[in-house]
Amino acid sequence: MIEPHAPAPPRSPAPWSAPGGPDGPARLPVRPGTGRFLVLAGVFVCAACGLVYELELVALASYLMGDSVTQASVVLSVMVFAMGIGSLAAKRLRRLAAAGFGAVEATLALVGGCSAMALYAVFAWTGDWGGMWADGSRCLLVAFSLAIGLLIGAEVPLLMELIQRIRRQDAGGAVADLFAADYVGALVGGLAFPFLLLPFLGQLTGALLTGAVNTVVGGALVLGLFRRDLTRRARWLLLIGNGLVLVVLASAAVLVDDFERAARQAMYGEDIRVALQTGVKEVVLAGGTDGRPLDIYFDGRLRVSGRDEPRFHEALVHPAMTGPHARVLILGGGDGLAVREVLRHSGVDRVDVVELDAEVVRLARTDPALSALNEHAFGDPRVRVTTADAFGWLRGATPEAYDVVVSDLPDPGITASTKLYSQEFYGLARRVLAPGGRLVVHAGPVTSGPRVYWTVEATVRAAGLRTAPYGTEDRRAVGDAGPDRTPSERARPGARAPRDWGFVLAARTDPRPRLDPDGPRLSVLTEASLAAGERAARRTRITGLPASTLVHPRY
Repeated sequence: MIEPHAPAPPRSPAPWSAPGGPDGPARLPVRPGTGRFLVLAGVFVCAACGLVYELELVALASYLMGDSVTQASVVLSVMVFAMGIGSLAAKRLRRLAAAGFGAVEATLALVGGCSAMALYAVFAWTGDWGGMWADGSRCLLVAFSLAIGLLIGAEVPLLMELIQRIRRQDAGGAVADLFAADYVGALVGGLAFPFLLLPFLGQLTGALLTGAVNTVVGGALVLGLFRRDLTRRARWLLLIGNGLVLVVLASAAVLVDDFERAARQAMYGEDIRVALQTGVKEVVLAGGTDGRPLDIYFDGRLRVSGRDEPRFHEALVHPAMTGPHARVLILGGGDGLAVREVLRHSGVDRVDVVELDAEVVRLARTDPALSALNEHAFGDPRVRVTTADAFGWLRGATPEAYDVVVSDLPDPGITASTKLYSQEFYGLARRVLAPGGRLVVHAGPVTSGPRVYWTVEATVRAAGLRTAPYGTEDRRAVGDAGPDRTPSERARPGARAPRDWGFVLAARTDPRPRLDPDGPRLSVLTEASLAAGERAARRTRITGLPASTLVHPRY
């Protein structure tokens, strides 16, 4: 008969822990107070690294796929969900807290550090980011978000166990200490990513360095502070594992420049001449020598194609120049091509260009191919360039100062441009128009994106202007596509799509798209093609669309 208070048989120690380690206080090489401080310092660093991984996925997905709101929502929601699952799963590792935390940090450093390179490689060599959410590229993004979230979630219960084994305290106090260090670390990581890692190292090297820091801190915390709680086998496995992770990350960092060059060549072709990160966007110039046309890419999207840019810029500028045009304002247009078309008209006294990216203007002035294409437009003394955000600049502009306002901005479907296609923005543009002045807006494709196009038109009308929609269309292979198409969309074998651009001409009185009979002779645009573009645009009309505003964007 077993007595009621007979002691339970002893449990066998966990195979990853030294005998007696998982059930009693941790056997530390330092005093408990110092050990607790070191654990909280490790929490701080690991939290900073974890947030950098999240922000890096959001930024890269937004850059590669556009629509930053959707990408941020998907990445963050998947990660938060996965963190909950990871916390539940880590409950099984509480008796192996030290070894489990070491393994989690090494895996997190490897996955998070390499995630940017893996996603960029898929984008560059498969060119498959469009289509449904089921395509492989988007699934890879979700997979990385899920994996990183699981590993970040697993950290919390393991760290809680380690803190409590150093010195027992009430659960509320332990949670407060742990989450205070975690949240402050997240703040530092969140600020370090946009202000240090991204501008000075870029997304790829920044992610790799973050992974290396994560590896060193996680490994040092476990192997230095809790080494007496691990078996000899566990110590060697963690040491070798962390060493291999560092070797992989260091090798990737050494090869990152070659990797970027190869990825760019896969996306843009062999004739890349300039590739730089301006702080506002990535700019790539391809071709422009040996008779090859110049292509300009902003953030992976074709912004200017030398094959057909006259078709776009003539249609953008010249209908608005019919009438008084002594004072012209160009919003965007840092490549100088819209400026070139404006200067072809006699009677232009002043052209103000408001461009956010000063580096694009510098290239337009100094790059031989681009300056030749824009006919050295920025060298004309009538042209004045201001580096500023167009929205903020318009708020302080002189009312009724311009006869013509040309909005040469990226496609409205790109989230970063949404505020520049809002009712508030067009209200500011209307304020700077002189009596009888005209505003022209690049409003995206007509036939392939009619809802976006007619939302722009409705938004301009909501700002108190009358509108005349028109477009230009040329059905060719996507390989010759126009602005704001990604390299993968242009190069997809056998794909064909309408290469068309839509514009909205607006004024306080009813405007009419036509060409100035005394204006310059154009290479592509004619009265007949302009009238045909107007009729084609009107056939796609979608009525009843609400205007897009700052607080309710509709693109």
